[in-house]
Amino acid sequence: MKKILVIAAFLLLVFSSAFADNSGNIIVEGHYQAKNIFIKNSFGGSGVGFCVYEITVNGELSTDEINSSAFEINFNNFNFKIGDPILVKIKYKSDCEIQVLNPDVLKPKSTFITGDITFTKQGVLNWTASNETGALDYIVEQFRWNKWVKVGEVRGDGLPGQHVYSFKVTPHSGTNKARVKQVDYTGKPRFSSTVEYNSDIEAITLEKKTKFKDEILFTNGETLYEVYDKYGSIVKRGFGGKANIQTLEKGTYYLSYDNKTETIAIK
Repeated sequence: MKKILVIAAFLLLVFSSAFADNSGNIIVEGHYQAKNIFIKNSFGGSGVGFCVYEITVNGELSTDEINSSAFEINFNNFNFKIGDPILVKIKYKSDCEIQVLNPDVLKPKSTFITGDITFTKQGVLNWTASNETGALDYIVEQFRWNKWVKVGEVRGDGLPGQHVYSFKVTPHSGTNKARVKQVDYTGKPRFSSTVEYNSDIEAITLEKKTKFKDEILFTNGETLYEVYDKYGSIVKRGFGGKANIQTLEKGTYYLSYDNKTETIAIK
C-alpha cells in the first residue's frame, strides 16, 4: 500500500505544473499561453480571513483580489507575450488548504502550422513552422519497414513567428518518406504533412546465406537495421555494414534493414 501511495504522489508531481516549495508555498510555473489561472481558496483554520495572503508573478506582487473563495490570477496585468516564462508563487496560511484548478494552462501545447517541408538530395529534411505557443520537441519520423520510425528530435522555439528547422535523415534505397510531429501534455500527437524523395542509394542486400552465426554482413554499404525475435520484440538495432549477433540465441528472427524485412535463422 505504501508503495502505491509513493507512485501516486510521483505521478501527481509529474503531470501537474503546480508544486510546493521548501517554505510550503505553492509554485506554478510554465509559459504564457493567453490563459489565466484560477484558485480555489478557503478560510484560515481560525475561521478569520482567507487562506491565501500573497501572490507574486515573476517576483512582482499581483494586484488581483484574493479575499474570496475563488479568484483568478489575471496575466493580462503583466503584458506577457505568448511563450514568455511565468513563475507564480502563492503564499498561504499553514492551517488551511487551497487548490490550483487549472495549472495545465501554463504547459506548452502543440499548435504549430507547417509551411514548407522538403527533402534535399542529401537526405536533409527542412521545414518551416509558425503559430508555436510553447517550446516542444519536433519528433522526426521516417517511414521504414511499413511503419513510422522515430529517427531524431529537434527542439522547437515555441515563440510566435516563422521558424526554420532541419534534420539529417539517414536515407535508404528507393522512395524515402518523412514527417515531423509534436506531442504535448494531452498526449495527442500533431503531425506535419508527409514529404518524400527518391534516393540514388544502391539497394542493400544480405550475403547469400540461409543461416547466420556470429554476424550478419550487408553488401553495397551501411544501413540502419533492427532484429526482432519470434514474439516481435526488438533484440538488436544499429547502423553499419554488419550486425554482431553473437549474444543472440539460436532460432528464427526477423531482420529489418534498408527498406525491407526478411526472415533469418541464427544457428
